[in-house]
Amino acid sequence: MDFILMLQSIVQGVVQGITEWLPVSSTGHIKLLDAVWPMAISADFKELFEVVIQLGSILAVVLLFFHKLNPFSRKKTKSQQTDTWKMWGKVAVASIPSVILGLLIDDAMNSLFHSQPLAEIITIAAALLVYGVLFLVIEGRNKTPRIQSMDDMSFKTAFFIGMFQMLALIPGTSRSGSTIIGATLLGTSRTVAAEFSFFMAIPVMLGASGLKTVKLMADGIHVTTNEWIALAVATAVSFLVSVVVIRFFMSFIKKHDFKPFGWYRIVLAAVLIAVLIFAPSIFHS
Repeated sequence: MDFILMLQSIVQGVVQGITEWLPVSSTGHIKLLDAVWPMAISADFKELFEVVIQLGSILAVVLLFFHKLNPFSRKKTKSQQTDTWKMWGKVAVASIPSVILGLLIDDAMNSLFHSQPLAEIITIAAALLVYGVLFLVIEGRNKTPRIQSMDDMSFKTAFFIGMFQMLALIPGTSRSGSTIIGATLLGTSRTVAAEFSFFMAIPVMLGASGLKTVKLMADGIHVTTNEWIALAVATAVSFLVSVVVIRFFMSFIKKHDFKPFGWYRIVLAAVLIAVLIFAPSIFHS
């Protein structure tokens, strides 16, 4: 395997593992990384790579929250098993808006930004800025959350959180950022907002990966051995990094708010805007 491609796969996996669970936009970071340091892979496989690499991150959630996610656990009482099924029901309800909208506009969004890469970077910069400001505004309210556990969350609230998740179809918004902002606005605690965001990712990202794989395979995509190896390496690295980042993030938000992530988004947006103004050719390749 080409050494540079192997190194890029590792870097892609690290970036994915860090940014998938922090509300800073994993897709935005992957797109920016690819614009600055593009991988020597086909355009079709790049689409597959950017989605399937997320499976490593999903496996980390399943591993870390396996007991909480498992409704069949013998260590749970009948009541706890019922609560787990209800939690999965809320995840399913929250996933409906994104699944429907994703099926309707996924191809259109891909075509739009594939043909206008510079427009995608501008969109990412704008989304980073807007959501960064939103995090600062929301955290400045000092409002006591009314939903302190997953059991306190209604199916109606779950559905409305799912409506916020639809915003993640816009590059740079962040799926976790959208759902965390939505959940916080709807009265959940930071811990519940983060956990529910993680759990919502399981069906949505599995579905997106499966759909993208089926579409590309049906179109007769040709994948080289080096490309398969690159994807496997990136996915494995994404899994390992995600395990560390999820543990860090859950520990962090128990003692701190989301303001640092808001400031990070604003600073990154400012850097992107500066590059777009003074050195736009970086993103033309």
